[in-house]
This record gives sequence, structure tokens and C-alpha cells, in this order.
Amino acid sequence: MTEYRKKPVKGVAMSDQEMERVDGAEKLAFRSPVPTQIVSNGEYNPMPQTESQRKVESLIKEMGDRYGKHQGLDRRRFLGTAAGMATAFLAMNKVFGPIWDVSEAEAADKDVANERAGKYSKQFIFDDQTHFIRDDFDKEGLLGLGKYAAEKWNPEMLNSMPLTLQRYKFQNYMKEIFLDSDTKVALLSSAPFDDPSWWLLFNDQIVDARAAVNKIAGTRRLFAHSVFTPGTAGWMEEVDRCIEKLHPDSWKGYTVGDPLSPTSKGTAWRLDDEKLVYPFYEKVLKAGGGTATVCIHKGLMPSDYETSWKGVWEYAAVGDLPKAAKDWPKINFVIYHTALRAFLESPEPELAEFEKTGNIKWSTDVAKCVSEKGLKNVYAEIGTSFANSAVANPRFAAAFVGSLVNMMGADNVVWGTDSVWYGSPQWQIEAMRRLEIPDDMMKKRGWKTQLGAPDGPVKTKVFGMNSARLYKYDVKAEYEPMTRDQFALMKQEYDNEGIERNNAAYGYVPKA
Repeated sequence: MTEYRKKPVKGVAMSDQEMERVDGAEKLAFRSPVPTQIVSNGEYNPMPQTESQRKVESLIKEMGDRYGKHQGLDRRRFLGTAAGMATAFLAMNKVFGPIWDVSEAEAADKDVANERAGKYSKQFIFDDQTHFIRDDFDKEGLLGLGKYAAEKWNPEMLNSMPLTLQRYKFQNYMKEIFLDSDTKVALLSSAPFDDPSWWLLFNDQIVDARAAVNKIAGTRRLFAHSVFTPGTAGWMEEVDRCIEKLHPDSWKGYTVGDPLSPTSKGTAWRLDDEKLVYPFYEKVLKAGGGTATVCIHKGLMPSDYETSWKGVWEYAAVGDLPKAAKDWPKINFVIYHTALRAFLESPEPELAEFEKTGNIKWSTDVAKCVSEKGLKNVYAEIGTSFANSAVANPRFAAAFVGSLVNMMGADNVVWGTDSVWYGSPQWQIEAMRRLEIPDDMMKKRGWKTQLGAPDGPVKTKVFGMNSARLYKYDVKAEYEPMTRDQFALMKQEYDNEGIERNNAAYGYVPKA
């Protein structure tokens, strides 16, 4: 690796001035099963809590008191139950309209809520984007992610353990992903930085974690990325080493170079760079026996990206995707976050633009690769983008997911949560299970495909079957043994003991 500069900002893409306007999520007192504000993972500016979100929060408190008292629970304990989760979606429907499939019976009767939760608890869910940090990672600036998330989305996280770097490490990762959620299989990722001391996990550590988890489980629970960094010193030699020694399940790249601040080392690159990147494609195709999966971070720019990321922000968009995907039809290009350009101030302008034009900046460009250009090897991963949209404005979440399913087809959308930055992914899973596209939106856009039931064909593909196909995971043969492996036994004991999910999340929120 080359020599690197010291990071001027505390682990985030935002400027020092922007950092002065945000705070940590652990200061938020209210404990909500579904966040009532957007939480940034540090790659974009968090918008202030909207008036609608404040109404949702107030309703959750009011309804939590009422339904909790009826069931002999105080508000905090009630909101940690399945009935409490249902209450949050009821409150959102009252404010935003009927986007979520939820009944008042679920909130009023814990048995009804538990029955529904149990019905879907065995669902096959493959999380295409998860993270934890190495044991010797010492960058306290990363704690800002937790502060933001708790304040904006999930203050309950602060009740389970102090906000330290331990939250982002292996032990808590295992709890959040495999015990506190219905996730069955996860793909472990990392991120490159101009300063190598900021790498969350190195490639060897990702693969070591895969080996350790799968050995304990006795089944394939964890898949592994290898991160590649075009243009950096020795990067192709590292690709060769990973192919020979590590055997990653797929590859992860950041076309912006350093994901948290504009690179000063010239490490940004394009997917369609024939001289720099095409030799990499040749190598991974050969190593994969003629196919390969390449995951690419796109989107999620800070609000002043045109100035603060001048000369770099274009690499976060997808103008380089069509040519690369056309030239390399045997490579599956999975676009992380679906390249969503984050809300700059509030979701209303973005939603208004969609209502008028049917366009969602940058994400629609990903969908058009399939709908207009016929590039079936382009996939949309929805980590962070779906979470933010669901919290900011559920109608926008319906527009975002509905656009992808109807333009690309349900076969080309994959589930991801970007956890553990946002704590346990269970609330995101519940949101997707309950999401419906409003009838007026379906009619206006001329869409034919509704999202349907939680275990219907569309959501089943998105939740797991598409990633299973990409990663050659034989659900029919491998899932049944997983239901009785060591993790399944641990989760059963965990649930029997009645341990409450902490609903934690980690990140940045605007100061009050």
C-alpha cells in the first residue's frame, strides 16, 4: 500500500462545519422500535427530524402507553415486543397514509403480534451487505455513527451497552445479525480508505471470520468479500493473492476511492476504464469459472457534494455502469445503495420529482440499465437507501422499491441492510415485509407488479433467492440443515429466555 494522509474529519464524509451541526444518537431519550428520524452512517448529511416524523414519534409514545398498559407493560418494555413493532408501523400509517400492512389487533394483542412474527421467523433472508470492525480498530470517530443512529432511528440501542467501539465488533455483530433478527445468511464486507489504518477489516480478516462463523455453525452462514482498490500501489498483486489464497465469494469496490472524504491520492476510478479495470474483470472471471459478482458502492453523497467532492462526486454516479455491464455480460454488477443520492434537506422534493417524472436521482439510472438497455447482469442492492426512505417518508420508500421491482424486475433486486451501522436489521426486515405500493402510484406509473405478501414471490426473491442465485447457495439443500445448526439452537435458547431485541442503531443525527 502507498503512504496516506491523516483523516481531517472524524470518520465521516461530512466537513468539519457539518460535523458541528450533528450529534450522537445515544442522546435521544425516546426508545422506538422503528426509528423516527433518519440516521446517517457518515457518508451523507442527516436531515433534521421532519414535522411528520415528530408526529409519528408522538403517536408511538401515546399508543405505546395505551397498548402497553392494557398488556401490563410499561412503554419501554412494550415497545420492545412484536406488538410494539406493529404499533410503530400503525403510527406511521396514521401520519403518512396506508403504506404498511399492519393491523391494530397486532398492537392491541401480543398473541396476535407474536403469531405473525413466528409465522415469518423461518423465512430465508440473505443480507447482502453487513459490517463489523477488527479488534484493533481504534478510531473513536466511528462512534459518531452510533450517536447519529440512536438519535435519529433507534435510541433503544443505548440501553443494552455503552456506546463504545465494542458495539461494532464481532461479538455484537453476531448478536445483532443472527440472534436479534431473522437473517439467516449474511455477506461480510469492508471498505478501503486512503489511510489504511481506517480499514474496517482487511481481506484476510473477512475470510477468517467466514471460516470461524461457518465452522461454529456447521453450515454456510457467512459469505465474504475481498476489497479491490484500482490504481493503488500493488492492488493487482493483492487481487492475485486473494484469488489464490482467500477465495472470496465476491468482490467489493468503491469507485469514489476513499468513501468518507474526497480522495487526495487519486484513487477514484471508473467501472468502464478499459486500461485500469478490465484486466481485473478478466482475472475474476477466470477465477470464478466464467462468472463473477462485483459489488460497487455508489451514491450517498453529502449535501454539498458538488463543491466538497468536486472532481470526485461523478464517480459516485452510474454513468460508467452501462458500458462495463455490456462489455462484461458474465459479471454480475451489484450496485450498493442502488446509487441513491441521499436526501439533501428533506424527502419532499425528491418525492415531488418522482410524482412528476417517475425519476429518482441516480437510482432510476440503475434501473434503466435493465429496463431500457437490457443488461440483466445489473442488480440493485438497497442497503441504507431503503432504511432511510422508510423513515423519511414511507411513500418515497414505496416509490423507490416499486420503481426497482417494476423497471428491473424482481429478479434483479437484492436485500441488504448495511448493518451493524444501524443496529439489528430486524426493523428493516419488518418494514419490507409490510411495505405496499399505494394503488394511486401503481395506476399513475402504469406498474403491474405489486410487492405482495411477506412470503409472496416478489419479496421472497428480494429477501434471499436472488442473492442465493448470485452466490450459488442451494436453498433447497442447505437451508433445512441450517434450521438445526448451532446458530439455530442458540437463537432458540435466546428466544426462550425472552431476551428483548435492543432495536439499536448507530450513526449521526442533527443537533436539536
